[in-house]
Amino acid sequence: MKTVCKFVTLTLMTLAVTLYGFPETPTTQKPLTTTQNLVRGVFGPVGNNTNWSNYTVVNLVPGSGLFPITSTTTVFYYGFTAGTQADVGNMVVYTTPHGSLTISAVTPVTLGATSSPSIVLSNVSVCPVAPSTTTPCIVRFDPTTLTLSPANDYYFAVDFVSDTNNTTIGGATANPPQSSLAGTYFGGDQTRLTVGQSIPGHTYGGTTFLMYVMNN
Repeated sequence: MKTVCKFVTLTLMTLAVTLYGFPETPTTQKPLTTTQNLVRGVFGPVGNNTNWSNYTVVNLVPGSGLFPITSTTTVFYYGFTAGTQADVGNMVVYTTPHGSLTISAVTPVTLGATSSPSIVLSNVSVCPVAPSTTTPCIVRFDPTTLTLSPANDYYFAVDFVSDTNNTTIGGATANPPQSSLAGTYFGGDQTRLTVGQSIPGHTYGGTTFLMYVMNN
């Protein structure tokens, strides 16, 4: 009986607050954005691949691997496993029809509003713990306005310039069963291709550097 009385009392109190405890004109609040993976990212232990001076890393986000989530923004996350500073020459996303290497759109990617950042991995505000395979340093790039579609594939290309810093940086690697992402690399700067041109080759291996693709 005590339980029933308590329940009734609580219900009446809640009703009173609902009816009289708030202003007559409610304020509209902007809904919070729930951070979600747009594709299966890397899970489990990662490996390490070093010396990226004068290479372009290309990671594939396959349209066939996308989750059924619609987002007007796409955010890429890199994982570093070694080094003190990564010097980037340029970053883009190439959009192609699914299964094709022919570029249909090119989207710039930035970090701190620049497409050619120097990522200081020795800075604790960037990497609170020194990068390693057990504690990869996760770097979040600026959001892009890409809306991913199963009808397309997306190739995230990052050019690491030719310098000493990039000879010591390491990228987190994962085998294909660990992620839907794939990756490869090419010599020189391959981030200046234009619509109608083709990406130099297919990405058959596991992802390197790219760990997550999210909506925020």
